[in-house]
Amino acid sequence: MADEQQDVLTVNIVTPDGVVYDHRAKLVVVRAVDGDLGIMANHEPIVAPLQIGEVRVQRVDEPNHENRIAVNGGFMEVADNVASIVADSAERARDIDLSRAEAARERAEHKIETAKQAHNTDDLARAQVALRRAINRINVKRDAQH
Repeated sequence: MADEQQDVLTVNIVTPDGVVYDHRAKLVVVRAVDGDLGIMANHEPIVAPLQIGEVRVQRVDEPNHENRIAVNGGFMEVADNVASIVADSAERARDIDLSRAEAARERAEHKIETAKQAHNTDDLARAQVALRRAINRINVKRDAQH
């Protein structure tokens, strides 16, 4: 039993609203600032800043299924077979409302055009982040459906 525990990684994702995800896994893949990063049990301690992107988790109890979570930046800390992700916001694929995400994408695209016409760089930057978040949510939901 002790050997089994050494091959398991606990993955938890926390936002200001609370715990979004907490499961035991064989593998977690995140989109770090420097590229994709795959973490398995017994990984050396690491702290990595995250981009807006998808987190994929291969759970121990569902080896043929990946959980997908849309994460909006933050960071991941790995130590003692625990991968903790702290993010401003995160949403599991099963909880994403695709029509709301697509509406958010359309709003962001409209705001980008408006900001470009007004030469408003602050609004443009905010709208571009909103667009990346909306597209991430759409992609996570669609990837999970296939």
